[in-house]
Amino acid sequence: MQPLAERLRPKTLDEYIGQKHLVGEGAVLRRMIDSGRISSFILWGPPGVGKTTLAQIIANKLETPFYTLSAVTSGVKDVRDVIERAKNNRFFSTASPILFIDEIHRFSKSQQDSLLGAVEQGIVTLIGATTENPSFEVIRPLLSRCQLYVLKPLEKEDLLALLHRALDTDLLLKERRIEIREYDAMLRYSGGDARKLLNILELVVEAAGDEDPVVITDAMVTDRLQQNPLAYDKDGEMHYDIISAFIKSIRGSDPDAAIYWLARMVEGGEDPAFIARRLVISAAEDIGLANPNALLLANATFDAVMKIGWPEGRIPLAECTVYLATSPKSNSAYMAINDALALVRQTGNLPVPLHLRNAPTTLMKQLGYSDGYKYAHDYPGHFVRQQFLPDDLKERSIWVPQDNPAEARHRERMEQLWGKERWKEKK
Repeated sequence: MQPLAERLRPKTLDEYIGQKHLVGEGAVLRRMIDSGRISSFILWGPPGVGKTTLAQIIANKLETPFYTLSAVTSGVKDVRDVIERAKNNRFFSTASPILFIDEIHRFSKSQQDSLLGAVEQGIVTLIGATTENPSFEVIRPLLSRCQLYVLKPLEKEDLLALLHRALDTDLLLKERRIEIREYDAMLRYSGGDARKLLNILELVVEAAGDEDPVVITDAMVTDRLQQNPLAYDKDGEMHYDIISAFIKSIRGSDPDAAIYWLARMVEGGEDPAFIARRLVISAAEDIGLANPNALLLANATFDAVMKIGWPEGRIPLAECTVYLATSPKSNSAYMAINDALALVRQTGNLPVPLHLRNAPTTLMKQLGYSDGYKYAHDYPGHFVRQQFLPDDLKERSIWVPQDNPAEARHRERMEQLWGKERWKEKK
């Protein structure tokens, strides 16, 4: 049985919800469709706002052959095969066949190049759909041959209209007594994505079992989505909630919770590279100088995931997650750079002390650049006390070591070199 979102897919512009700036009465794309002649264009917008549906409606309206390619699974040969079929199916004075390419941003340069001739000659009318900025992802020659239309996330009134249409017109839902008492959770988790909204509605109704009537509340929606790993949302609120729980579990030294939230992301289809990048950040921010090897392992994990792919990539992710969660913690480097940035913004561009300045010319030497600089390697222990901060900050402490064995060793060495007062605890 088809999912609810597919059963409710609009067939005409009158059934199409949202994007009034493009397909409302008198809007630019609506006028072009009503004229019966369209030029190639690209639809740019987030998932679930109607890009594919709009392309299919246009093909139905114009009664022209409609070819579909997915950039994920199609190569140059597939593109050429479709163009050849389009040539054979086109008749004199009729509209060009439509070639719809979903996720066109995933096409390589050579794949996009293979479209240029057919688009320019009118062999096909290209409709591309992308969630990424075409300025960066679509080659300039192809972009110049296409109009660009931006689709927006559906607004609240559009989403509510979609819910009521589902309850009023879908044959399966009409068999149940369904009462939506609260809408906020469904609208929030949908993130303006029509497909996601209908998937949530269908999931909640199915979870209700034999309840009669099915009463939908915000608490019910939230509970059901948290119980269903496959409801994980890589673009919406749950995405950020779960990655937040993951990082906070690592920071809080709870390996069980960290590995659980990792599993939630893996099962939900999260991009492994995204998880690996967050582990690198966590290693530097939360473990830091308490265990510098954490950053090495996190970087190695990122490389391993990129090399071996999925599903085996889950194994180094799990290893790194447990290692970071069980490592001693320090955010002294993180705090130090934040304090230094705040200091720079507060004090502005303080001059570099003369003895630290580079002196590559005779004039600079005459001005005193580099005078008095002490070369550390000329001194016992490769150290000599001298001023490195600007004059106005020479007594300032920025990095403060924290209470862990590794930084205790750093503190001890720095106190031997500079004296205990400089690294006293901040009040």
